[in-house]
Amino acid sequence: MTENKIVLSGMRPTGKLHLGNFHGALKNWVELQNKYPCFFFVADLHSLTTAYEHTEDLAANSEAMLIDWLTAGLDPEKSTIFIQSDVPEVSELNTLLGMITPLGWLLRNPTYKEQIQELLKQKYAGQLDEKSLGEKLASIAGDEDISSFGFLGYPVLMATDILIQNASYVPVGEDQTAHVEIARDLCRRFTEVYGEEVFIEPRPLFTKVARLPGLDGRKMSKSYNNSIFLGEELESVRKKVMAMFTDPNKKGAHDPANPDGCVVYAFHKVYNPNYEKRCAECKAGALGCVACKKELFALMEPELKEFAQRRNEFAQDKARLNAIVSRGKERARANAAQTLARVKKVMKITK
Repeated sequence: MTENKIVLSGMRPTGKLHLGNFHGALKNWVELQNKYPCFFFVADLHSLTTAYEHTEDLAANSEAMLIDWLTAGLDPEKSTIFIQSDVPEVSELNTLLGMITPLGWLLRNPTYKEQIQELLKQKYAGQLDEKSLGEKLASIAGDEDISSFGFLGYPVLMATDILIQNASYVPVGEDQTAHVEIARDLCRRFTEVYGEEVFIEPRPLFTKVARLPGLDGRKMSKSYNNSIFLGEELESVRKKVMAMFTDPNKKGAHDPANPDGCVVYAFHKVYNPNYEKRCAECKAGALGCVACKKELFALMEPELKEFAQRRNEFAQDKARLNAIVSRGKERARANAAQTLARVKKVMKITK
């Protein structure tokens, strides 16, 4: 490893992960674990901030996510992999940090406003006119089922995840820096209030990642039913690739086309080292969409086969999964306990 500074990141467990998750985050995590001591956690507590009434699949989804992480190449010998709720110190520090967090920070959080708006639109689609929906958005509560205490305070929980493990870096996209900024703000506020530095002030770690769209050109998402999953059967993937969205103006196999906006070409940019040549051929009408899709699937097939094999091996070995989770829990709790003890001492909760 090149540095001793900790990298931390997590994901909400929503079931099996797709290729968008792999190329957009997991592939980067796999590379980071060779450079830094890494902590990666299944954020099951975060799932409760927007889906507290649907917990029936939470444990199964957490396991599915863990299997996909291992399938993607996360190594429990290199990284600390754990379940968020297995570390009770997180919940205790979250309470303590919540006591010093100004309400205005949370209400001004742009992500909070965006998520409230999106959730309200989904819930009241076709039921409320724009004026009524606007009135709900303007109120602090918004909606009893959506705007809960946990939902409003989730940035504090996210900051707690970072600060309690003394993470120096948090890998994020450039549009996700607000979460890290709140952690940095809380780090400084704690020092101002209690006069001692306890936490490492984290920084966002920007890394280049590949963006894979869904089969229909929108963001790849399980909710859109446009995803290719890690470990998915090859025949299922082949059918999905052959049904991918392409340039609608290309009517014949040898008509010139515009690769911009073509889902097949977006995948070629990730899987085909000669994607620039493919772009030129597409514009010149030298290759039909069917042939282009067949070539893409052939390029994807080796990785897909490896995913399927690895995922099946991990899914079959429950004892191995339990051992990985148990080891990760011990490491994460030991690190978190040291931070929490210092916090309580500085706050004069303990001597």
